[in-house]
Amino acid sequence: MTVNGAVSFWWRDLGGLPTPRPALPGDLQVDVTIVGAGYTGLWTAYALAKAQPDLRIAVLERRFAGFGASGRNGGWLTNSVTGGRERYGREGGIRQQRAMNETVDEVIRVAEEEGIDAGIHKGGELNIARGAAQLARLDAEYASESAWPGTDVERWDASRTQRAVQVDGAVAGLWHPHCARIHPVRLVTGLAAAVERLGVRIYEDTEVTAISPGRAETVHGTVSADAVIRATEGFTPDLRGEHRTWLPMNSSMIVTAPLPAAAWDEIGWTDAATLGDFAHVYMYAQRTTDDRIAFGGRGVPYRYGSRVDTDGTTQERTVGSLTALLREFFPAASDVPIDHAWAGVLGVPRDWAATVGFDRATGLGWAGGYVGTGVATTNLAGRTLADLVLGRDTDLVHLPWVGHRAKRWEVEPLRWLAVNGIYGAYRLADAHEAGGAVTTSPLAKIADRIAGR
Repeated sequence: MTVNGAVSFWWRDLGGLPTPRPALPGDLQVDVTIVGAGYTGLWTAYALAKAQPDLRIAVLERRFAGFGASGRNGGWLTNSVTGGRERYGREGGIRQQRAMNETVDEVIRVAEEEGIDAGIHKGGELNIARGAAQLARLDAEYASESAWPGTDVERWDASRTQRAVQVDGAVAGLWHPHCARIHPVRLVTGLAAAVERLGVRIYEDTEVTAISPGRAETVHGTVSADAVIRATEGFTPDLRGEHRTWLPMNSSMIVTAPLPAAAWDEIGWTDAATLGDFAHVYMYAQRTTDDRIAFGGRGVPYRYGSRVDTDGTTQERTVGSLTALLREFFPAASDVPIDHAWAGVLGVPRDWAATVGFDRATGLGWAGGYVGTGVATTNLAGRTLADLVLGRDTDLVHLPWVGHRAKRWEVEPLRWLAVNGIYGAYRLADAHEAGGAVTTSPLAKIADRIAGR
């Protein structure tokens, strides 16, 4: 029987949900308070504590560390520049890309230094094309990426792609080396333990209702601090005054039971590269450390009013569609049961570009809007926030994403209609292309324009 919800398979794999740390006992005065104990908040706390050990740092978390996207993602530690490097100009885009490449290795380095066994394997990222229209997009992406230093992309033909992983119908692949497969919850729990060893206090079961200069108001009291950092990603709309800042986009995953050796002999996939595709409603997958396939994609993309789930339960029709696609990709896994399904939310700015910033006049800082590419980007954000808070003049604080702000999302029902319309068009475009279309469907191009991508 498939488990649906329970936050994620990654938590179940560690034995189930944790016992929350103690809640905030009352009003508190610290130097820095961080709202959100996911990757962004924890990496920020880690960087601050390493740089200045005498800082009093408190991390406030509504549920428990790793409850949100940090404990539910697909486990891609990759170098993507969220929103595209082109928006920053040639010189800025190159610097941002190089910083992301270095960040992948920085996460791996810290995990090793702190003794965090996160199942890390740096096998690169492989995105495949299935069909003529996807192949055209792959070739366009290859041409675009090749024009930038540091992307290090390789175009693989059908034979080379299938030697890496046998995906039914794959005609080409685009691979780069700057990506590692990880176990998300092992990373977030290890990171939480590491920051506590550095003296950072994490208060769980402590919902923050509002942030203002010098204050984070919670259900248990007020935390006063010189610097207040918002690290709430897809849950940002729940904060007072932030309802339209970022849109909480849903993404869903399934994971199989462990595949038998005979199935892996047929599929291959021995180097643990993460796997994606060039569909408009794209998928993402990894071969787990215990020989399962974790497979994700968009289900119902958005809930009216920016509502977010409580325990990761996803819709049965989403489970069914992801299962059908997984078995279409991997016929050898057709008889392997689906063990667990879950969903989470990711933060989407109106321009789809991630951001980090700190206003020294107010003491308010923020980072997020990763649109699903936050496993690595959160580390860069945390290190950058630490330098900004401490007033350090480093290369990080001059990266072009620092201080970027997007316009706010439209009011309801406009954003519900727009988001569901966009993804409806993408699904129709994918169906049209699966029927034999050799060029990208006009529906997808229209959806891209509406989305502002």
